[in-house]
Amino acid sequence: MCPAVRKLRVQDHNLVTNEYSCLPRPNAGLPRYNTCVNRRSFLASSVAALADAAQTAPVPIIDTHIHLFDPTRPQGIPWPEKNDAVLYKPALPERYRKIAAPLGITGAIEVEASPWLEDNQWVLDVAAKDPIIVGTVGNLEPGKPDFRKHLERFHRNPLFRGIRYGNLWGRDLSAELLKPAFIADLKALSEAGLSLDTANQTPALIAAAVRVTDRVPNLRVIIDHLPQMDPPADSAALRAFHADLGELGKRPQVYLKISEVLRRVDGRVPTDLNFYRPRLDHLWDIFGEDRLLYGSDWPNSDVWAPYPQVLSVVRGYFTAKGKTAVEKYFWKNSVAAYRWVKRDAGQPNPAAA
Repeated sequence: MCPAVRKLRVQDHNLVTNEYSCLPRPNAGLPRYNTCVNRRSFLASSVAALADAAQTAPVPIIDTHIHLFDPTRPQGIPWPEKNDAVLYKPALPERYRKIAAPLGITGAIEVEASPWLEDNQWVLDVAAKDPIIVGTVGNLEPGKPDFRKHLERFHRNPLFRGIRYGNLWGRDLSAELLKPAFIADLKALSEAGLSLDTANQTPALIAAAVRVTDRVPNLRVIIDHLPQMDPPADSAALRAFHADLGELGKRPQVYLKISEVLRRVDGRVPTDLNFYRPRLDHLWDIFGEDRLLYGSDWPNSDVWAPYPQVLSVVRGYFTAKGKTAVEKYFWKNSVAAYRWVKRDAGQPNPAAA
């Protein structure tokens, strides 16, 4: 029972039920209190106490960026590499749940970690077995002859929420935007109600994201991992980067994932929020409370710090912004960006976002 409710019921036990009562119930051995209470006042205070309890209830968290892979499967994996002592081990929902659920994470969105076509299906099959996975972001190549056939195949599964394309797997978004077939397939992606993540940010990729939203204005675009990118040192390049980022901030269909916040400096990883605050403030000022998303980047985040420390930094930052900002960052904005699927009673209701 909620402590606030328990307290109220104890108080009510000591009151008779007439409208105005100053008569305590016989209760030998207990101190006598002034119980002259107007029932309306009592009920009002009860509601207020319950409201206060609700205000302190933990906010559910949807982690919009985790990776799943299993190096022990017969076909192996394209990433991470075998010599990676931190990452080269199974990263599956059961392991993630044990780490994340005690911290208040109720659901997660898997983001592709392989360019192999059939790994889209492998992830969907793995996700189907554990309701903590509320969506997946796959790997398909717009502009390829079979793109739409593959998109139709995987999109039949409601967990398939979009694709990722950026500075990985040898791809170049800027170059592909010059090809009409690539643009046409991005429009098909948008028409299917799916989204596009961009990964491993550079100023050129941010500029390309602006052009994507110019050409396909209804496509929801999610910018991944920007906090870890160092701004250009050249003043002209820095101005161009800020202009592009500001332009994306004006476009309501563009979301920014506050992921990969921690970074290594002189061989160590600071965990003090104040170290990261200037960059977080800058992104908050551009995108505001309605278009920032939480993403841990697990298990890749283990390269910098254990999951609790990764979460602690951003939780501290957004808690200071107030409960409304916390709710939007940790789950409500992810509904607008990904339209994920509720699969468990402990997950928030997307309709309430």
